[in-house]
Amino acid sequence: MSIDFFGERLKAVRKSKRLTQLDLSQRLEVSKGTVSAYEQGLSYPSLETFVKICAILDTSADYLLGVSDNLPFKMGGLTDSQVESILQFVSLIERANEITHEQ
Repeated sequence: MSIDFFGERLKAVRKSKRLTQLDLSQRLEVSKGTVSAYEQGLSYPSLETFVKICAILDTSADYLLGVSDNLPFKMGGLTDSQVESILQFVSLIERANEITHEQ
């Protein structure tokens, strides 16, 4: 199993919660650069930090790790149809990334 999508999903969930990298870094007690590195896939959090990320963002480890595509949070103000459209778009991007990495 790979965690290729961790950074992308972390960034998407962070933004959906209207948090900046600085906001998240302060809550995690790490540098903004550390959060940026997580989102770029340059490094990964320790297990302890990962648990904090899930708690702060109110999201599941399964979603962040790509084990599940079920969003464990509500995207405020969007209809079910809009959320479905966003998820389809994210799925297309993920597939394009897979194809790019295969080449």
